[in-house]
Amino acid sequence: MMNADELFSTAKKILKQSFGFSSFRPAQEAVIQNIFAGKDTLALLPTGGGKSICYQIPALVYPGTCIVVSPLLALMKDQVDNLVENGIAAAALNSQISPEESYEIRNKAIRGELKLLYLSPERIHFELDHLLSAMRISLFAIDEAHCISVWGHDFRPEYAELHTLRKRFPQIPLVALTATADAATRKDILSQLQIPAENTVLSSFDRPNLSLNVKVNLKKRDKLQEILKLLRKHTDESGIIYCLSRKGAETLADDLRGNGIDAEAYHAGLETEERIRIQENFLNDRIQVICATTAFGMGIDKPDIRFVIHYNTPKNMEGYYQEIGRAGRDGMPSDTLLFYNDHDMVMLAKFAEESGEQELQLEKLHRIEHYATSPICRRRILLSYFGETFDHDCNHCDICKNPPQRFDGTILAQKALSAIARTHESERSEIIVDILRGNRPQEIVEKHYDELKTFGVGRSTPTEKWEAYLLQLIHLGVIEKSYAADQHLSITAFGKEILFGKRKIDLALIRNENAEASKTSRENSLLSFDDRELFQELRALRLELAKEAGIPAFHIFSDKVLTAIVEEKPTTLSEFAEVPGVGNFKLQKYGKIFLEKIKLHNS
Repeated sequence: MMNADELFSTAKKILKQSFGFSSFRPAQEAVIQNIFAGKDTLALLPTGGGKSICYQIPALVYPGTCIVVSPLLALMKDQVDNLVENGIAAAALNSQISPEESYEIRNKAIRGELKLLYLSPERIHFELDHLLSAMRISLFAIDEAHCISVWGHDFRPEYAELHTLRKRFPQIPLVALTATADAATRKDILSQLQIPAENTVLSSFDRPNLSLNVKVNLKKRDKLQEILKLLRKHTDESGIIYCLSRKGAETLADDLRGNGIDAEAYHAGLETEERIRIQENFLNDRIQVICATTAFGMGIDKPDIRFVIHYNTPKNMEGYYQEIGRAGRDGMPSDTLLFYNDHDMVMLAKFAEESGEQELQLEKLHRIEHYATSPICRRRILLSYFGETFDHDCNHCDICKNPPQRFDGTILAQKALSAIARTHESERSEIIVDILRGNRPQEIVEKHYDELKTFGVGRSTPTEKWEAYLLQLIHLGVIEKSYAADQHLSITAFGKEILFGKRKIDLALIRNENAEASKTSRENSLLSFDDRELFQELRALRLELAKEAGIPAFHIFSDKVLTAIVEEKPTTLSEFAEVPGVGNFKLQKYGKIFLEKIKLHNS
């Protein structure tokens, strides 16, 4: 039996041979070293941070089979297909395969012919006394481990039973992996799986290749125009738009198709066959945009998703982080856009109040509000939620790209506070803005608010800016907003000090939106004109090969690998082998074909 150092040396060789990389990322190395030392481990790596390598490499080093617990059939299929395309023996047992296939896979597993076997948590319990007892198991890997905790954003009761693995197989190492777990969720995972806290490997949650952007309280037509603008930047590139409801997803998909975009709606109300068809078309680049409820995406491991849009406000930071994490998993620049809306917040607050954990869910909702409405670096807020200190602005979010100019906002705040006070702290923001602007809709006249001393004192400030300043005052703790049915605004103790002139306050100046963003596509900004042509030629070749093989194009080479090929322009197989992401199996299978295309381009 090899010692830990010998095991790790073998792991590095396999990493290069099978996956084409010469070194592990720091967090991957820490997790793998833990596994080789026989330590059960909790690994927290960001989406796209290479979690699967953490168990796939030990699976290839150890004799026997790694059992991978995965929550979704689509996720299993995608990972198995990817492994097989890299020449690795892997399979999944699930309800979508025939009895004959199941029989064959079970026999292969018992004979030790599989290096990785993917099972659902339900299947694990069924197989405890059958297949698992007859196999030589090298490692247990529990993917999406946050599902094990009631504090997690995607709790699944069947996951909570996985603690039985520790009792039945105490000598087999176990690794639990997740990209989204706050402190309470982490503590619960450690407790349920009996993992010592010191065996936690926590990577940075930062995804520097993702740009973070938020638009606040836009009307429906303006949201559609912003989406179309982003799609023009990402011509022929894939993206997901998350919607709060099934009807919302279907309506948006219709609107996009009406504007010439290949878009489909995806939600749990569709027949299983239809969901599979849409997902396969998206994976194979036959659909550009999926408009989906959160039913879509957890099983998607497509690395070249270039944008994720939240058409509605998410209900918590964990879900939002996981969903934006589906963009740019190959490390290439990708965009995220969140449309924050007060009406969404009212609906989500109602859902939270009806849940069994009202206080917790409302607090999570308020953290989303903080993220979307604060005039400070969004990445700092996002990372601080997961307990990570980010001590500088990211320069890659809308706030950093267009930093706010500060001004003495004391008088402006006093005008708003006076209107709130004179309406006895009983009105929602729309009414307060109408009072400040001097508008006379029916409700204002009926309540005699047009007779107030503050009526019209903010006429020179546009409605949209007043709405934005009120959000700032909420964020700064000057006023509070109720998410009960009336959404009324009230004045805090701090706000009263400002109202009565005891304190001053600075606000961020609200400016007009910038001109339309550059339509330059991602590779245009990274490559020269000639290299862009070669990139597109290799992309077309990749798609042709993928169609012939009946697999998604990214299973051959990701966009990141294609970009590296273009930059390196290898002319021999040995040079091609040095491109990061090209393993031995793919070198033999595709090397000559790609080299011929490069040679033809250069001739």
